[in-house]
Amino acid sequence: MAIRRRLAAATAGLCAAALALTACSSGGSGATVQGAKLVKKGKLTTCTHLPYPPFQSAQGGKVVGFDVDMIDLVAKKLGVTQQVVDTPFETIKSGTALNAGKCDVAAAGMTIKPERARFIDFTKPYFNATQALMAKKGLSFPSLDQVKAQKLKVGSQASTTGEDFVHSKGIDSKSFKDSASLLNGLRSGQVDVIIEDYPVVQGWLKDPANAKYAVAASLNTGEQYGFAVRKGKNPKLLALINQAIDESRQNGEYKKIYEKWIGPMPANA
Repeated sequence: MAIRRRLAAATAGLCAAALALTACSSGGSGATVQGAKLVKKGKLTTCTHLPYPPFQSAQGGKVVGFDVDMIDLVAKKLGVTQQVVDTPFETIKSGTALNAGKCDVAAAGMTIKPERARFIDFTKPYFNATQALMAKKGLSFPSLDQVKAQKLKVGSQASTTGEDFVHSKGIDSKSFKDSASLLNGLRSGQVDVIIEDYPVVQGWLKDPANAKYAVAASLNTGEQYGFAVRKGKNPKLLALINQAIDESRQNGEYKKIYEKWIGPMPANA
């Protein structure tokens, strides 16, 4: 994923019992529905890693977010309900959680990468993880070349793909340790413009405290998120998830979910 927020929640453990999400083990007997193998009868069990808003986070004792709503569409197709398990991200991307029968599907704002695809079967991309430039209202940039030409001070979050992207364009950005520090750098005038994941920027812009700022550019860095199932073991479920992704884009459900959790949907979403 584009942002190192996984480490902050590494102590979350295998269960979110305090949040009353679900039990750790699959328990009971599994089932096969429409050819899809489920670890729990009547449930589509999802492994995720909290928190990573707006894709998944705990609110009011339950997990909600973009990914949750998307997988709910799959559960509906199967005639079951979704159950969420909070799992360390390392066990998700390595396929360990899926292989151990902790869950049927992984939905964790996870970037599709060849090295991960060795251990898990990715769905088709469901989210284009674009970056955004955030600056004072009235500023807009067709490209980073214009930012560079104007010699504007750019802020980025350390060790993120956004930072890598601006560096690849020859911009020596000021690096901040986390997203909160990055936003504060813009507010305090340390930098003129910042780069961050588009969904994160949209979340910030919903805060009245950031009313004088806006998206100055949406940048396609080529990153895409995918859901995942157990490697080579659940092709029918993989196909059903892909079908749900396609149908959601065709019937408007995807746009509805996008705007619910993120904000206005750009043309390249």
